Amino acid sequence: MTNRSPRIAIVDDDASVRKALARLLAASSFEIETYGSAHDFLTSLQTGTPDCLVVDLHMPELTGFDLQRQLAHTGIRIPTIVITAHNEPGLRERCQSAGAAAFLLKPLDGSTLIGVINAATSRDNAKQGSGLQ
Repeated sequence: MTNRSPRIAIVDDDASVRKALARLLAASSFEIETYGSAHDFLTSLQTGTPDCLVVDLHMPELTGFDLQRQLAHTGIRIPTIVITAHNEPGLRERCQSAGAAAFLLKPLDGSTLIGVINAATSRDNAKQGSGLQ
């Protein structure tokens, strides 16, 4: 068993958000990968999957919700934290019923984000292979 830091993928079409989140999470000893689109992230899966995914809900072409559905459809299970600046009625429930580990509103509280990432990666490690959410 290795004692490496969890690898976190950040998918957001806003470069400033990606940069800020990458800095925050790197300072908490996470390994970070950033992607400007869901398509870029999906392409990266050919070389391995991250331990956790932080994805913006509202992006052009493939939304964060579309990405969640595509991952589920292909059987790829990654603990996913959905982030958004839009607090539309039913959105949280829709994302969580699609398998999101957490749903956070922007602007993000750094300690809350780190806490849900730690919980999601710990839960995923404890249930490795069980298929439970």
